[in-house]
Amino acid sequence: MAESSDDPLRLANQVCFPLYAATNLLQRLYRPLLAPLGLTYSQYLVMLILWERAPVTVGEIGSCLHLDNGTLTPLLKRMERGGFITRSRDPRDERRVLVAPTPQGLELRTQALRIPEDLAQRIALGTGEIDTLRNSVVSLVHHLADDLDRGKEGSGGAEAR
Repeated sequence: MAESSDDPLRLANQVCFPLYAATNLLQRLYRPLLAPLGLTYSQYLVMLILWERAPVTVGEIGSCLHLDNGTLTPLLKRMERGGFITRSRDPRDERRVLVAPTPQGLELRTQALRIPEDLAQRIALGTGEIDTLRNSVVSLVHHLADDLDRGKEGSGGAEAR
């Protein structure tokens, strides 16, 4: 079946595909950088949050990473078993679970300091190009999250009836 270049269902015309491919390739580039730390890419993202502002609730981590509790809970349990984090009930609100790095998790930060620079060298983009790319993708994430939030609001409101 011959496809024209303006076919809306052509893979090359999809915005989702280059983002999907870039995410997969970036995670593969991160893998050897994170292996010495004993972290997966997802665990690294959690640690970045914790190094920045621990303790945080599971909900805050999920919101920041755009992950639901069903995805996040097993990830956090593995990290706890690995000795990187602790999970405890918030003494002010027993319904909330607080996550904090262990001393072992905090030590990883020193080792992780070189990861952004190592990755930048591997992808061979200048600082300005990386900043522009990150800003564009952050803007896209905000637009997508806003759209999903509007959809949630509308599903229970008058528009859904």
